Amino acid sequence: QVQLVESGGGLVQAGGSLRLSCAASIGISDIIRMGWHRQVPGEQRELVATITRGNITTYIDAVKGRFTISRDNAKNTLYLQMNNLKYEDTGVYYCAASKIGSFYFGYWGQGTQVTVSS
Repeated sequence: QVQLVESGGGLVQAGGSLRLSCAASIGISDIIRMGWHRQVPGEQRELVATITRGNITTYIDAVKGRFTISRDNAKNTLYLQMNNLKYEDTGVYYCAASKIGSFYFGYWGQGTQVTVSS
């Protein structure tokens, strides 16, 4: 069982920045895919960014050029650097990791709240 613990959320004004962190309970070097999702009350959870073991990244169009996902295998930590934040980035951000040997997400963190004031 992998435990993921997010941190770094908070309240920020539009145009500001935040860096989210996700600490894993095991080494992440063998985890094929990790990612960040976000959810707004009443809406479905949305996959925002992913990164593979080979550091290939993907982003939804809404965050391209503003968000950067990265992973530090030595620290067993996943990051999401969020710049030029917009009101519509508000939500609960969840870290996710694929199960060992799988490409599909099987582990989730508890989430961290990001609130962007306009």
